[in-house]
Amino acid sequence: MGQTATTRGAAIDPAFQPQPNASYDAWRDAFFARAQAQGIRADTLRAGFVGQGFLPGVVTRDRNQTEFRRTTEDYLALVASEDDLALGRARVAPQRATLAAIERQSGVDADVIAAILGLETRFGTRLGEIGVISATSTLAWEGRRGRFFEAQLMAALRILQEGDTTTDRMRGSWAGAMGHTQFMPTVFEEYAVDFTGDGRRDIWGEDPSDALASTGEYLRRHRWRSGEPWGMEVHLPTGFETARTGRDNRRPMAAWGAAGVRPAQGGTLPDLGQAAIHAPGGADGPAWILFHNFNVILRYNPSVNYGIGVGYMADRLAGGLGLTRQFGPDDTGLTQAERRALQALLNQAGYDVGTPDGVVGSRTEAAIRAYQAARGLRVDGRPSPALLAALRR
Repeated sequence: MGQTATTRGAAIDPAFQPQPNASYDAWRDAFFARAQAQGIRADTLRAGFVGQGFLPGVVTRDRNQTEFRRTTEDYLALVASEDDLALGRARVAPQRATLAAIERQSGVDADVIAAILGLETRFGTRLGEIGVISATSTLAWEGRRGRFFEAQLMAALRILQEGDTTTDRMRGSWAGAMGHTQFMPTVFEEYAVDFTGDGRRDIWGEDPSDALASTGEYLRRHRWRSGEPWGMEVHLPTGFETARTGRDNRRPMAAWGAAGVRPAQGGTLPDLGQAAIHAPGGADGPAWILFHNFNVILRYNPSVNYGIGVGYMADRLAGGLGLTRQFGPDDTGLTQAERRALQALLNQAGYDVGTPDGVVGSRTEAAIRAYQAARGLRVDGRPSPALLAALRR
């Protein structure tokens, strides 16, 4: 639901600390009058803006968002690796009783709620350290999406006025998403619940109970169907036409069964009405059949990869096995295992790419360029079977 949060406790970039800006100050003074006209008390405004202000880094991030899309394979490697799963099992274990109670109350699968916690803040380890009042007021002042972010700022101030939290604890991502499961302020107002019964809807504290219950309430009210799966991995028959796949190409389960679609773990397809197929690697790669509850997950974040990530993570947290089919080589000619090997070899050669994950980003590309330049090779920054062979020699 939110943007990527910064790591709690990590040093904050100076660009994300309040800095002087006369234009922002003038906007803020005018905003105070609008806020009071909408019921925000003067004392709330004073307390809400203590230590808050213009953040140049927020403007930079907002103006430089890209539409770069990860493949499903890369996305799963980034959010649901074996390391992520190990962390998730350890972090979720103490919350099992709470999650079970939330499932009884909301009807939403406990592991799906836990998986959203995993994807949004890496199981509560990356809640973000940017002041929500600063972030939303900066973006409201910037004006590109001014109306939206002024509404978020108003909501954040109402939350403070209601006493759910304090300004110094109301922290989150650069775009104002906050708490363990990254609610925007207006979403918090509509869906957050006080699960612990302490009189506050506290989605920011060490105890994630209120945040988990609020996520369950959000999905429940978007018509989650209790007891139904989100989807499942399936095997497609040889020669299956991938043009028939895609979220919008929904067909009756009987039609998919007649076309030769089978559950990857055996058995028969459940009769859950209309469903779609997601097959990003073609008929021979991993594929999923997507039910009604998958679309409910997408109400949290509309990315199909996000929905697959949540579902896959939820299944693994519940004890499910990994994928029965693997993705083939990508457009570089390398499989994910080979890309991980290439990254590991670059690290060994002194070209730092970080933890090998098989995902080729700017850091890996820079390391490849440095390696190519040092050896008199054509410098293009692209991985390839030939480059992997050269690193192995």
